[in-house]
Amino acid sequence: MAATVGTALEWYDFSLYGTAAALVLPKVFFPSQDPTVGVLSSLATFAVGFFARPIGGVIIGILGDRFGRRQMLLVTLLLMSVSSLLIGCLPSYASIGLLAPVLLVALRVLQGLGAGGEYAGAMLLSAEHAPPKHRGLNASIASVGNAVGSVVATAVFFGVQALMSEEAFLSWGWRVPFLLSIGVAIAGVLIRLRVTDSPEFTGAVAEHGVARSRFTDMFRLGGSRIPLAMLMSIAPNVLSYLPSVYALSYLATSVGAQSWVGLVGIIIANLLKVITIPTAGWLSDRFGGKPIMIIGSLAGAVLFFPFFFMLDTGTPVIIWAALVMIFTLCCDMTLASQAAMMSSLFPVRVRYTSVTFSREITGALIGGTLPFLAATLTGSLGGAPWLVCIYCAVLCLICAAGTAKLPRVGPGTDDPAVTSTVTSLR
Repeated sequence: MAATVGTALEWYDFSLYGTAAALVLPKVFFPSQDPTVGVLSSLATFAVGFFARPIGGVIIGILGDRFGRRQMLLVTLLLMSVSSLLIGCLPSYASIGLLAPVLLVALRVLQGLGAGGEYAGAMLLSAEHAPPKHRGLNASIASVGNAVGSVVATAVFFGVQALMSEEAFLSWGWRVPFLLSIGVAIAGVLIRLRVTDSPEFTGAVAEHGVARSRFTDMFRLGGSRIPLAMLMSIAPNVLSYLPSVYALSYLATSVGAQSWVGLVGIIIANLLKVITIPTAGWLSDRFGGKPIMIIGSLAGAVLFFPFFFMLDTGTPVIIWAALVMIFTLCCDMTLASQAAMMSSLFPVRVRYTSVTFSREITGALIGGTLPFLAATLTGSLGGAPWLVCIYCAVLCLICAAGTAKLPRVGPGTDDPAVTSTVTSLR
């Protein structure tokens, strides 16, 4: 619960911002005669938060390896909730002019700093409390918070939008979902205050003392695993942010579908994640994380082409099936297996730093830029998405190749990171 509630807030904030960036923020903060320019400007601010994540991730990761996972997870909660609350209070471009988007970008950076250390810390807190045979399942459970947060964010956004006129929603209604994030933060802090730090971390401190690792120690101890872990993180970003962020914009601008169609599809896809993510985590325990990651990546590479064909039909049921296909089935295989492998891939003393660095650098370069690049590529072909399909397929193939080069890690191996883990537990 303690691990999941923070990831729920993280994805409440990021899903809410992603949805707003596609449907609302262009009109409120980036008014333009050309709607495409407004959308691109808004999606660029979405990317800004991702480029702040590696910085926050490394700082929080180093402190988390030194002082513990739980303490840093309290910090990440506060950073994310305060920034979302303030976004909901920002004046519009019509009120204060250019200062409005400048402040929006600044708060997006603050949000990214907190989010950079949240997921990795939650995943490790859950995994490091688990018995070895359930490590993959427990590590993946934190990802359920992603689905819960996204469902709540989309449902709140859709509900508020449905209850008022478009004029009222653009004037003040869009702020309500951002202001509500403070409630999730309060619940998260109360739950996390009741949880002890992970037994692996406390065992390592008891045996070796407080870690005084430098940033460079991550590369010395992680070696070739760092770049390979970065490649392994590509597909979860592609299979997540293309359908959950860019697809909403594509449906509105290229397909002409009403906004509720995509929002309902995201809710359906995320509700199913409550089942598919733990299932994929269990499969990672049973068969290993590598084959599950590779299967999910290869499936995504192939299915992006029918995905856009299904979106182009404009039929709600077919659109929902397309979102479930990519955002639930393919994405969850990669997301859960990534959590299972990351939690055992690095030694305990540099694990938090290594995981945040590997995930968040890739998240900034791939996940943060993907909606913007996809919109640009689609616009260059007059609305046709084929370049986007090719780009995403190549990224997923690179992820599969990088994953194949990783050593097998998990229960029953003699991997150094796992040996370190077992020693810490003893």
